[in-house]
Amino acid sequence: MRDTNEPGGAPDDTRGEAARDEAAVSRFVERFAADLAEAGMQRMAARVFAALLVSDSGALTSAELAERLRISPAAVSGAIRYLSQVDMVVREREPGSRRDRYRLYNEVWYETLTRRDQIVARWESTMRDGAKVLGPGTPAGLRITETADFFEFVQRELPKMLERWRAQQAERRAAEAREAEAG
Repeated sequence: MRDTNEPGGAPDDTRGEAARDEAAVSRFVERFAADLAEAGMQRMAARVFAALLVSDSGALTSAELAERLRISPAAVSGAIRYLSQVDMVVREREPGSRRDRYRLYNEVWYETLTRRDQIVARWESTMRDGAKVLGPGTPAGLRITETADFFEFVQRELPKMLERWRAQQAERRAAEAREAEAG
C-alpha cells in the first residue's frame, strides 16, 4: 500500500488554514472540482477530493467534509467510496475514536498516472485486437491501429516522464535541505 500523508509528514498548522480567505478557498475548490468533473470524475467526488487537497493535513472527517462543502454525509460517503475505489484516498480510523478520517495518498498524482499506465496498456491490447477484427486496411481498422499506436507511445513515454518528475522532486528537496542548513 502506498504511503499516506502522516500527521508529521505534512504541515497540519490550523493557524495557516484559519488565516486563509475561506471564500477564496471555497471558490478554488469549486473551480478545481469543476475541472476534474469536466475531465470525467464524478462531480461530488471531485469536490471532496479538492477539499482534501486544500486541507493542510490532507485528511478530514466525514463531518468536516460535509461542513466545508455544505453537503450531506451520504454525499460524502458516496464520494469517498468512489475515491477509494480509484485509489485516490484511504479511509483510516481516528486514534481513540470511532470516527473515520479520509486521507490523500502521498504523491497522489504520480500514483494516479502510474495506474493509468496499466489502463492504457489494457486499452492498447484491446485496440490491437479490434484492428484485427475490423481489418487493418479498412478506415475503421486504420483508426483503431492509430489509437493503439498512440497508447503504445504513451506507455513508452510515461515512465520516462515520471522518472524525470522523481529526479526534479529530489533536486528540489535537496535544495530546500541546503537552504535550511544554511538558513
